[in-house]
Amino acid sequence: MADLTSEKNQTADELAKRLFFRFFQTANTMHTKGTQALESLGVTTQQWSVLGALSRPQAEPGMNIGELSRYLLVSRQNLTGVLGRLERDGLIERATDEEDRRLRKIRLSAKGEKLWLKLTEPIRAFYGGALKGFSFDDKLELIHYINRLQKNMSML
Repeated sequence: MADLTSEKNQTADELAKRLFFRFFQTANTMHTKGTQALESLGVTTQQWSVLGALSRPQAEPGMNIGELSRYLLVSRQNLTGVLGRLERDGLIERATDEEDRRLRKIRLSAKGEKLWLKLTEPIRAFYGGALKGFSFDDKLELIHYINRLQKNMSML
Protein backbone atom coordinates (compact mmCIF):
# COMPACT_ATOMS: atom_id res chain seq x y z
CA MET A 1 0.00 0.00 0.00
CA ALA A 2 2.85 2.42 0.87
CA ASP A 3 4.46 1.71 -2.52
CA LEU A 4 1.21 2.62 -4.31
CA THR A 5 0.93 5.91 -2.38
CA SER A 6 4.57 6.71 -3.09
CA GLU A 7 4.05 5.93 -6.77
CA LYS A 8 0.96 8.21 -6.93
CA ASN A 9 2.90 11.02 -5.24
CA GLN A 10 5.76 10.64 -7.72
CA THR A 11 3.30 10.70 -10.61
CA ALA A 12 1.54 13.78 -9.20
CA ASP A 13 4.89 15.53 -8.66
CA GLU A 14 6.01 14.71 -12.20
CA LEU A 15 2.70 15.94 -13.63
CA ALA A 16 2.95 19.23 -11.68
CA LYS A 17 6.55 19.69 -12.84
CA ARG A 18 5.57 19.10 -16.47
CA LEU A 19 2.59 21.45 -16.20
CA PHE A 20 4.62 24.34 -14.77
CA PHE A 21 7.41 23.76 -17.26
CA ARG A 22 4.82 23.99 -20.06
CA PHE A 23 3.59 27.30 -18.62
CA PHE A 24 7.18 28.55 -18.59
CA GLN A 25 7.65 27.47 -22.21
CA THR A 26 4.32 29.01 -23.22
CA ALA A 27 5.21 32.34 -21.60
CA ASN A 28 8.56 32.35 -23.40
CA THR A 29 6.90 31.47 -26.71
CA MET A 30 4.32 34.22 -26.23
CA HIS A 31 7.09 36.71 -25.56
CA THR A 32 9.11 35.63 -28.61
CA LYS A 33 6.26 35.21 -31.09
CA GLY A 34 4.36 38.22 -29.74
CA THR A 35 7.45 40.37 -30.20
CA GLN A 36 7.81 39.08 -33.77
CA ALA A 37 4.14 39.85 -34.48
CA LEU A 38 4.53 43.46 -33.34
CA GLU A 39 8.15 44.02 -34.39
CA SER A 40 7.29 46.09 -37.46
CA LEU A 41 5.43 48.54 -35.22
CA GLY A 42 8.28 48.77 -32.72
CA VAL A 43 6.31 47.48 -29.73
CA THR A 44 7.57 45.00 -27.13
CA THR A 45 5.28 42.53 -25.37
CA GLN A 46 5.65 44.54 -22.14
CA GLN A 47 4.56 47.72 -23.94
CA TRP A 48 1.73 45.77 -25.56
CA SER A 49 0.43 44.73 -22.13
CA VAL A 50 0.53 48.29 -20.78
CA LEU A 51 -1.09 49.77 -23.88
CA GLY A 52 -3.73 47.04 -23.76
CA ALA A 53 -4.49 47.72 -20.10
CA LEU A 54 -4.81 51.45 -20.77
CA SER A 55 -6.93 50.93 -23.90
CA ARG A 56 -9.79 49.39 -21.92
CA PRO A 57 -12.88 51.63 -21.59
CA GLN A 58 -12.68 51.53 -17.77
CA ALA A 59 -9.10 52.88 -17.96
CA GLU A 60 -10.05 55.85 -20.13
CA PRO A 61 -9.78 58.37 -17.26
CA GLY A 62 -6.35 56.88 -16.51
CA MET A 63 -4.85 54.60 -13.89
CA ASN A 64 -2.33 55.40 -11.22
CA ILE A 65 0.86 53.33 -11.20
CA GLY A 66 -0.37 51.22 -8.25
CA GLU A 67 -3.60 50.31 -10.04
CA LEU A 68 -1.71 49.49 -13.22
CA SER A 69 0.86 47.34 -11.43
CA ARG A 70 -1.89 45.41 -9.62
CA TYR A 71 -3.87 44.95 -12.83
CA LEU A 72 -0.83 43.65 -14.74
CA LEU A 73 0.57 41.76 -11.72
CA VAL A 74 4.00 43.34 -12.11
CA SER A 75 6.06 45.33 -9.64
CA ARG A 76 6.05 49.11 -9.75
CA GLN A 77 9.80 48.96 -10.39
CA ASN A 78 9.36 46.77 -13.50
CA LEU A 79 6.58 49.05 -14.73
CA THR A 80 8.55 52.27 -14.26
CA GLY A 81 11.00 51.57 -17.10
CA VAL A 82 8.29 50.56 -19.55
CA LEU A 83 6.21 53.62 -18.67
CA GLY A 84 9.24 55.88 -19.09
CA ARG A 85 9.85 54.58 -22.62
CA LEU A 86 6.16 54.85 -23.54
CA GLU A 87 6.04 58.41 -22.22
CA ARG A 88 9.30 59.33 -24.01
CA ASP A 89 7.74 58.05 -27.27
CA GLY A 90 4.58 60.09 -26.64
CA LEU A 91 2.33 57.02 -26.35
CA ILE A 92 1.12 57.69 -22.81
CA GLU A 93 0.67 60.81 -20.74
CA ARG A 94 0.52 61.50 -17.04
CA ALA A 95 -2.09 63.85 -15.68
CA THR A 96 -3.05 64.99 -12.20
CA ASP A 97 -6.02 63.11 -10.75
CA GLU A 98 -9.05 65.39 -10.60
CA GLU A 99 -10.26 63.92 -7.28
CA ASP A 100 -6.88 63.72 -5.53
CA ARG A 101 -4.41 66.30 -6.85
CA ARG A 102 -1.52 64.36 -5.25
CA LEU A 103 -2.06 61.39 -7.59
CA ARG A 104 -0.95 61.12 -11.20
CA LYS A 105 -3.01 59.14 -13.66
CA ILE A 106 -1.47 57.39 -16.66
CA ARG A 107 -3.51 57.21 -19.83
CA LEU A 108 -3.05 56.69 -23.53
CA SER A 109 -2.16 59.80 -25.49
CA ALA A 110 -3.75 60.50 -28.88
CA LYS A 111 -0.60 59.00 -30.46
CA GLY A 112 -0.96 55.94 -28.19
CA GLU A 113 -4.59 55.48 -29.18
CA LYS A 114 -3.62 55.59 -32.88
CA LEU A 115 -0.87 53.04 -32.31
CA TRP A 116 -3.27 50.78 -30.39
CA LEU A 117 -5.63 50.82 -33.39
CA LYS A 118 -2.72 49.79 -35.66
CA LEU A 119 -1.87 46.96 -33.24
CA THR A 120 -5.41 45.57 -33.26
CA GLU A 121 -5.06 43.48 -36.42
CA PRO A 122 -1.62 41.96 -35.71
CA ILE A 123 -2.77 41.12 -32.18
CA ARG A 124 -6.00 39.58 -33.47
CA ALA A 125 -3.99 37.47 -35.93
CA PHE A 126 -1.60 36.41 -33.14
CA TYR A 127 -4.50 35.42 -30.87
CA GLY A 128 -6.22 33.58 -33.74
CA GLY A 129 -3.12 31.56 -34.53
CA ALA A 130 -2.37 30.81 -30.89
CA LEU A 131 -5.94 29.70 -30.16
CA LYS A 132 -6.42 27.76 -33.41
CA GLY A 133 -8.53 24.67 -32.77
CA PHE A 134 -9.91 25.93 -29.44
CA SER A 135 -13.68 26.09 -29.25
CA PHE A 136 -15.44 28.92 -27.44
CA ASP A 137 -16.05 26.59 -24.49
CA ASP A 138 -12.39 25.48 -24.53
CA LYS A 139 -11.35 29.13 -24.19
CA LEU A 140 -13.77 29.71 -21.30
CA GLU A 141 -12.50 26.61 -19.50
CA LEU A 142 -8.89 27.63 -20.03
CA ILE A 143 -9.61 31.07 -18.56
CA HIS A 144 -11.32 29.41 -15.60
CA TYR A 145 -8.39 27.11 -14.85
CA ILE A 146 -5.73 29.77 -15.36
CA ASN A 147 -7.66 32.12 -13.04
CA ARG A 148 -7.87 29.35 -10.45
CA LEU A 149 -4.15 28.62 -10.75
CA GLN A 150 -3.24 32.31 -10.48
CA LYS A 151 -5.47 32.73 -7.41
CA ASN A 152 -3.86 29.70 -5.73
CA MET A 153 -0.35 30.96 -6.49
CA SER A 154 -1.16 34.45 -5.19
CA MET A 155 -2.15 32.91 -1.85
CA LEU A 156 1.21 31.13 -1.38
